[in-house]
Amino acid sequence: MADSHEEADVVVVGGGIVGVSIAVHLQMRGRQTVLLDRQGPGEATSFGNAGLIQREAVYPHLFPRNLGDLLRYAGNRTPDSYYHPTMLPRLMRPFLGYWYHSAPDRYLAIARNYARLIAHCVEDHMTLAEAADARRLLRPGGWTMAHETETSLAAAVATAETAWRDFGVEYRALDAAALAQEEPHLRPGLAGGLQWTQPVAVIDPHALTLAYTRLFERLGGRVRIGDARTLARSGAGWQVAAEEGAVTAEQAVVALGAWSPVVTKPLGYDPPIFVKRGYHMHYKPDGNAGLNHAVFDVANGYMLAPMRRGIRLTTGAEFAHRDAPPTPVQLGRVEPAARRLMPSLGTRVDPAPWVGARPCTPDMLPIIGAAPGQPGLWYDFGHGHQGLTLGPTTGRLLAAMMTGDVPFTDPSAYRPERF
Repeated sequence: MADSHEEADVVVVGGGIVGVSIAVHLQMRGRQTVLLDRQGPGEATSFGNAGLIQREAVYPHLFPRNLGDLLRYAGNRTPDSYYHPTMLPRLMRPFLGYWYHSAPDRYLAIARNYARLIAHCVEDHMTLAEAADARRLLRPGGWTMAHETETSLAAAVATAETAWRDFGVEYRALDAAALAQEEPHLRPGLAGGLQWTQPVAVIDPHALTLAYTRLFERLGGRVRIGDARTLARSGAGWQVAAEEGAVTAEQAVVALGAWSPVVTKPLGYDPPIFVKRGYHMHYKPDGNAGLNHAVFDVANGYMLAPMRRGIRLTTGAEFAHRDAPPTPVQLGRVEPAARRLMPSLGTRVDPAPWVGARPCTPDMLPIIGAAPGQPGLWYDFGHGHQGLTLGPTTGRLLAAMMTGDVPFTDPSAYRPERF
């Protein structure tokens, strides 16, 4: 480390979409901010995902409570879920809480609190993308769930109708002919689809994070490479080690996603974060084949999303140690299904599958607010499957809290003290 010293109002540790969004909003509010991570912005979990700003995602992923589903997942052979057996003892504590909060009455209350964030996600992204000159990376039009059976489609429409009635989520039900017209390169014989019309697709999530980072720098923010594990109190403020030297600030924010507990545990906060890892691979479709929207295969639990690099195949949830070597079992399970759904999927583009770690909480809500017992320290992590969706929204919320402004919604449901 260089023998120098840098001062700021705030240091944000975590260079993913959440940390970058926090830093932008703080800089917009006149707080001189340093953004620090061990690598470049957006190079970890924010690098790979389905690339959707999911306005429809008012119902977070719940823990299965049906005995048949539990037995099916316990067999560890499903395409949408896979676990490392050695992880089961570590998962008992968070899974018990996850199961508890997935009870219908508790889950409905959680969905209401979740929806208060989700409702703002598209507008908040559009605001930052406009300021960052990155609207070209966003493609309105929603995404589609492809159903193999009429029964499955009818159940999805019923859920969508409830989401519309309770949370203003918009959708279109597509019969077989309408789905074929929307996505002519999917195989024939599907029952139909359900199209969520409000979400916005991101054709290159990493590029979007970099665009927001450039906006942050244009506003006067500074990006540093450093070791978040060195974050510690320094007098009345906080200090962290960077390659250029120590950074000190009056306030600090931990936004390290799945790696947040590495920093918060030594500071007395050890939330029951658990990790759902996910994989992706890109494909070069045959001829002029392609997709007009991202398509989710309901029967097999994966998504095909059109990206700059090709068609991105994303997997479901792998329960493994956050830093374990990649084990792309699910990719091997779903790739044949993806080729059946889209026969023109084509050849693999990437030399190896990408893997990322989603930080999840037992009650399915992110952790946002002041750190218990640590004046000047703030947390914003635990977004589960919706880090890309909610980064600008929770960044705006936290920035308002940190600067003493009235937040756009009551943040008490996301307070760190609940764990």
